[in-house]
Amino acid sequence: MTAHPIAFLDLKAQQARLGSDLRARIEAVLAHCQFILGPEVGELETQLAQFCGAAHCVAVSSGTDALQIALMAEGIGPGDAVFLPAFTYTATAEVALVLGATPVFVDIDARTFQIDPAALEARIAAVRAAGKLRPRALIGVDLFGQPADWPRLAAIAARHELFTLDDCAQSFGARLGGAPLGRAAHATAISFFPSKPLGGYGDGGALFTESAERAALYRSLRSHGEGTSRYEVLRTGMNGRLDTLQAAVLLAKLKHFPAEIKARQRLARLYDRALAGLVETPARVPESESAWAVYAILLADGTRREAAQAALRAANIASAIYYPKPLHHQPAYRAHHDGTPLPVSEAVAARILALPIHPDLSDDDVARVAATLNAALAPPAR
Repeated sequence: MTAHPIAFLDLKAQQARLGSDLRARIEAVLAHCQFILGPEVGELETQLAQFCGAAHCVAVSSGTDALQIALMAEGIGPGDAVFLPAFTYTATAEVALVLGATPVFVDIDARTFQIDPAALEARIAAVRAAGKLRPRALIGVDLFGQPADWPRLAAIAARHELFTLDDCAQSFGARLGGAPLGRAAHATAISFFPSKPLGGYGDGGALFTESAERAALYRSLRSHGEGTSRYEVLRTGMNGRLDTLQAAVLLAKLKHFPAEIKARQRLARLYDRALAGLVETPARVPESESAWAVYAILLADGTRREAAQAALRAANIASAIYYPKPLHHQPAYRAHHDGTPLPVSEAVAARILALPIHPDLSDDDVARVAATLNAALAPPAR
C-alpha cells in the first residue's frame, strides 16, 4: 500500500480547518463590493501594526512591491550601492536593479544562513575604496523564518549612514531579543505569498515603519503617487495596492496565526531530535524565536543531497532546494557582481535541502520524513 503523500505546504488542510472564518470574511467583501482598498485593508493594517508593535503599517500588492516602494521613497537609484545577502530570493536584488541602483552581494553566516556582519563591513569598505558607487542602503533578509543579526547590522548601517530595509518576507511572526520583527530597521517589508507563514490566496505584502512621513509616502507611492485626491499626482508611483479580498483572507488567518507559529516551532524541535547526528539541523539565531517558514538541513555534499531527495521522492514526500544558486551566480546578476568570492553562499547552495513544515503536519509525518532520511543516509550497520 502506497503511503499517503506528505506535502511541502498543505493549504487545503489549512482551508478546511479555517473554512468558516475565511468564508465569513470573503462574503463580507462580496456584500460591500469595495474590492480596492476596502475597509478590510485598513483593518488589516491596524491589526498587523499591533501584532508587531510598529507605529505604521501600509498594505501593498506584494512583498516585492513593498521592497521597491521602500527604496523608491528614499530616492535610491543610479550610482547607489544597495548591500544585500547573496543567498536569498531574487526579489531582494531585483528591486535595486529596477530602480537603476547596483546590488552589492554579501556572504552569509555558515550556520544561520543570515547575512554576515563582518562580510558586510568588508564589502562597504571595498565599495568606498573603489569610489564608483555611493553606499546608500542595506537590505537585511530574515531568511527561512529566523531574524538576521539586526543589532549588529543596524550599528554598521548607522556608522555608514545607510538606510536599512528589513526584508522580512519569510519571517513575519519571528522574534528577536523578545520583540517581534517589524521595528528593527528604518522600514520592514513582509510578503503574503501563499507559502509564507501568514499567506494570502494570491500576492500581497506590507511595509512597517516608525516614521509617519515614510508611511504617508508609501501610501502615495502604492497608488500612482497620488496626493490628497485620486487625480492629484505628486510623484511617480506605481499600482501597488492590496486587494480587499486578500486582506479579508489575511484577517481570517491572522486570528489563528500565533497558534500556527507555535505549531511550526514544535515541529522544528521534533525534526531537531529526529535528525540529530544524521544531518546538520538548522542553527538558531541567538535570543530569537523563528517563524519556521522553511526547515532547511545541510547534507555532507551534493551527492548526499541527491540521494536524500531521491529517497524522499520515492516515499511520496515533498522537499525543495532553497536556493540552488546564490544570486551572484544567476545570469541576471553576474554582470553586476564585482567578482568578490562569496564561498559560504556557494557552499550552502550546494548542500541545502528544505523539508516539509507547516501547521497541519503531523508528528507521524515528521517521524516518517526522518525515518526515510535515516534509511537513505545512515551508514550501514557492521
